[in-house]
Amino acid sequence: MRCFLRSKLHKATVTEACLDYVGSITIDRDLLEAADMLPFEKVLIVDNTNGARLETYTIPGPRGSGCICINGAAAHLVRVGDEVIVMSFEFSERPRTPIVLLVGEGNRVVRRLDDPAAQESALESELYP
Repeated sequence: MRCFLRSKLHKATVTEACLDYVGSITIDRDLLEAADMLPFEKVLIVDNTNGARLETYTIPGPRGSGCICINGAAAHLVRVGDEVIVMSFEFSERPRTPIVLLVGEGNRVVRRLDDPAAQESALESELYP
C-alpha cells in the first residue's frame, strides 16, 4: 500500500486562529463535503504565506460560513489572512485522480482544478502503459 493525495483545498484563507483550543482545523462543512474530507480526518496543512507545514485533524464548521480556523498550538504557525492548502490522503494500491478545489474570496469554491475523466486517463497511460 502507498499513500496518495485524495483531495485538496487550494488557496484557502485563514479566517481565525484560536490558540486557546485543544487542536485541529475547523473547516466550513460545505468545503469539507466538496473536498470529500470527513470530521476528525487527518490532514496536512501548508501555509503558502510563511512556508509552515503541519498535520492535524478536521472539525466541521458552520455550513456556508467560509471558516478556516486554525486551532491550538498550530495558531503559533498560521495566522489570520494566511493562504493555506489543506490536503487529505488515502492508502491504496494505485493512485486515482484527486479532488483539487481552488478556493477564492470568502473561501468559496471557485472551480475544480481537476478533470477526473481526462486526468484519470492521462495518469493511467503514464503510469501503466
